[in-house]
Amino acid sequence: MRALVWHGKEDIRCDQVSDPEIEDERDAIIKVTSCAICGSDLHLYHNYVPAMLPGDIMGHEMMGEVVEVGRGVNGALKKGDRIVVPFTIICGECDQCKRQNFSVCERTNRKKNLGDKVFGHTTAGLFGYTHLTGGYPGGQAEYLRVPFADATHLKVPDNLTDEQVLFLGDIFPTGWQAAAQCDIE
Repeated sequence: MRALVWHGKEDIRCDQVSDPEIEDERDAIIKVTSCAICGSDLHLYHNYVPAMLPGDIMGHEMMGEVVEVGRGVNGALKKGDRIVVPFTIICGECDQCKRQNFSVCERTNRKKNLGDKVFGHTTAGLFGYTHLTGGYPGGQAEYLRVPFADATHLKVPDNLTDEQVLFLGDIFPTGWQAAAQCDIE
């Protein structure tokens, strides 16, 4: 498949890479149908955020159609479903997820120790955003593996277009959360 790949500071290329595969029973694979570029991607492009490695796939604002589902997804998703994939990868089961503190999910950051040293606490895993946050490949690619897919998705109704819902993965909730925390009405 083709993907937007980070090779170093200010060096991003469209490369041919291996298709993602199901690695865990709670995974799903989507065919990416839309992906946005965020201002945060510029931080990675300019190498302002540590722990990017050559070969990392960019992108954390995406959506697509489910093409494969792990057996542990238990009916939460099926082939053909359209989903928005949030930036934050959540398990939906740990204490932090149960408290709806999704950005600090205790299970999804595969590189917890790195994040602890930089941020002072563990973050959840994030798509396409450095090895401090798990090193997960991003969605600026033809296909994406969605870990914990039964918890990490927003189903899209058939009557809505990609353009109407794409920003639900990061841009809109970021602004909404900031306004909510500041009591802006």
